[in-house]
Amino acid sequence: MAQDLIFTKPIFHDKIWGGRRLETAFHYDIPEGKIGECWAISAHPHGDCQIEEGPYAGSTLSQLWDEHHELFGNAKGDRFPLLIKILDADGDLSIQVHPDDEYARVHENGSLGKKECWYVLDCDPDATIIVGQKAKSREEFAKLVEAGDWGDLLNEVPIHKGDFFQINPGTLHAIKAGTLVLETQQSSDVTYRVYDYDRKGADGKPRELHLEQSMDCIDYTMKAPESGAVTAPEVDGATLLNSNDRYTVERVCIEGGKVLAQDHDFMCVSVIEGEGSVNGHELHKGSHFVAPAESGDLKFEGDMTLMCSWA
Repeated sequence: MAQDLIFTKPIFHDKIWGGRRLETAFHYDIPEGKIGECWAISAHPHGDCQIEEGPYAGSTLSQLWDEHHELFGNAKGDRFPLLIKILDADGDLSIQVHPDDEYARVHENGSLGKKECWYVLDCDPDATIIVGQKAKSREEFAKLVEAGDWGDLLNEVPIHKGDFFQINPGTLHAIKAGTLVLETQQSSDVTYRVYDYDRKGADGKPRELHLEQSMDCIDYTMKAPESGAVTAPEVDGATLLNSNDRYTVERVCIEGGKVLAQDHDFMCVSVIEGEGSVNGHELHKGSHFVAPAESGDLKFEGDMTLMCSWA
């Protein structure tokens, strides 16, 4: 008997840079305040999604990973490996960097590192994003930060709806105001801030910076991108956006109907445009689910754009 799809209930996080577009663009029932993040598929302790329906309703995704691991085939590791988010940047995010697995394991109590990628769902006409930096050494980086010479340090790129950026550990980056992004990442919540525009947190004090950890982690040899334009070909509605040692991400366009083979240990699916159904379940913009190992083919009907990922 085929395993049923696992629909997760999103978790929302208030952020100093957040807004209200998760309500207007996705019709989520979000809390009051500046809601910057929707953790749509997550088993991380800082936001462990509940299962909305079916035999596992009320359980969390981490419980399924621990207690019903057959749902995830032969997937290895001590935790569900991916975290799928939608970010609403009404203001600028801090200029930041993430560690790799080894640095995070040693310095962050066994955490995973944070390899991630961004798909631009929407953005203001003049929006930009920061991906990469221009210093060639730790010493040069420290000097430019000390001088506040951000123009000479940061690689700022114009963005458009449908752009895609792979953000490897060690990449200095910042999503900027006016941007709505779907983020696929390792299940980690470790961020090192380099600069935060001297903003104050809820306690009235400047938010913590992590300059030494950041300089430990930055890849000074990385070539910064000039654009996020997707150049990969679309094959039978599917566009491979990135495949690396931690995840694969595809954009899939459904026009009328389509059958997707599910031959992975699991697949995360987010509906980013349109509506329809899959295997008898109704779908709309903002629906998210995990297709388990033995779910069988995914039979979609309707007109939709999906983001699909697996580890």
